[in-house]
Amino acid sequence: MPEQQPAVQQFVLLPTRGLQARQPHSSPAVRSALLFLYDHLQNPKVQPPAGVRLPLADMRVLDSIHEDGAKLIELRPETVSVLRASYPGLRIVPVVYFYPAVAPRQGIAAARAKTPKRVAGKLTVQVLSGSGNGPVTGAAVVAFTDFASRAGAAGTTDANGRVSLALGASSKKIDRLYIYAQRGFWSLLKRSFTLKNGMTFTLRAIDLSYVDELRYIYPNIPPTAGGGVSVGVVDTGIADHPDLTIAGGQNTVVGEAPSDYGDNGEGHGTHVAGIIAAHGTPPKGVRGVAPAVRLFSFRVFGKGQAGASNYAIAKAIDAAVRNNCDLINLSLGGGPVDEATKAAIADARNAGSIVIAAAGNDDRQPVSFPASDPLSIAISALGRKGTYPADAVEFGDVMAPFATSDPDYYITSFSNVGPEIALTGPGDGIISTFPGGYAVLDGTSMATPAATGAAARLLGTRNDVIQMPRDAARSDAIAQLLLQSAQPLGLGVTFEGRGLLS
Repeated sequence: MPEQQPAVQQFVLLPTRGLQARQPHSSPAVRSALLFLYDHLQNPKVQPPAGVRLPLADMRVLDSIHEDGAKLIELRPETVSVLRASYPGLRIVPVVYFYPAVAPRQGIAAARAKTPKRVAGKLTVQVLSGSGNGPVTGAAVVAFTDFASRAGAAGTTDANGRVSLALGASSKKIDRLYIYAQRGFWSLLKRSFTLKNGMTFTLRAIDLSYVDELRYIYPNIPPTAGGGVSVGVVDTGIADHPDLTIAGGQNTVVGEAPSDYGDNGEGHGTHVAGIIAAHGTPPKGVRGVAPAVRLFSFRVFGKGQAGASNYAIAKAIDAAVRNNCDLINLSLGGGPVDEATKAAIADARNAGSIVIAAAGNDDRQPVSFPASDPLSIAISALGRKGTYPADAVEFGDVMAPFATSDPDYYITSFSNVGPEIALTGPGDGIISTFPGGYAVLDGTSMATPAATGAAARLLGTRNDVIQMPRDAARSDAIAQLLLQSAQPLGLGVTFEGRGLLS
């Protein structure tokens, strides 16, 4: 029986250094190969010039970053060695994926989540709105009978706000009950009680005048804050919203329209953008930390896709640099250390821009990539007691150590920490823009735009730095300005880095 050939895989072709083949870092042969692959992408019938030897019959070029730059290609794994033998100066990097750095919702352990075909004791509960008592549809209800072992049952509310939970009885002692709303409400946490069939729970509607952690730390933000600064949000796209003005952007997902840089259906990027640049006024809207910035949207998550590829992220960072973004917000992570993303971050630094990235939400694990890259500004998630309702899920994020300057401050239990942390930012119970309205979200995904907004606000007061030539000295000056301006809270450098931008 003949040996089965492995399926094709996607790879990123990189020059010897950076995203573009420039001497002295890349050889003329490497540059010629990348230039030809660009021509081949435009016209597959074009013939390679003399000296260019590529396995064209066994590879397909899908996309390009610059004519002499990185390429997204598709080929069989065995062809990689052929390509590497012909061009040892080319870096051939597998496509990998990264994910939004929003705090994960609590869930039932997989081994315990399997529901029997016939359950003797289901109970039904209803979730209602605190404003008008109408049903809340699409809320995730998670009931733990034993939180430590993640035992219990879960479901999603129907059009009547009802959900049936397979708990084996019509009355059950509950360790913790979480109710997560999609938007418009604070999510709820209730501990140590008996759950009975027919019980109702009311979710607190979002009051846009509420002083959450972001507005506690950054009150009375003037509408001119961040003026003169451009910020790129590399994310799930930004939806049209009355509190947001988008200056431009690009969709870098291969196969989708470059001009479609709006929301991909997830809402994450819209929430991130509002933390930075919303220009609404409570109680009708919300305001971000730097409402006067020029805001750009670079969508790297495809429609219906949970992950963003390293290629899409590298191309988006490159596009942000070409749009003269001073600060580039990456509220994503979770993938492996990756040469394509590292090259894009390094090129951004060399072009006078800095990347501010989320540390990740793996419950105090090491800082995830790309925040762990030495040229990124890694952000942990800060929480503060009293800036969310007493029955909100954020109450479950409180964990020591507490700040020596003010014991109400803590680094959230979900935030990653480590020596790579550069700054911290408010990331627990943050009200911001969302497709169709407003939502409360948690995570280093929220802390990062808070830090980015504070950075833009600070940078906007320093025209001397803004006017510097767009090179590595400029990005170093921006990073130095941020790191030297932060105020430590007394949480320790592995938790807060240099501290909080005030």
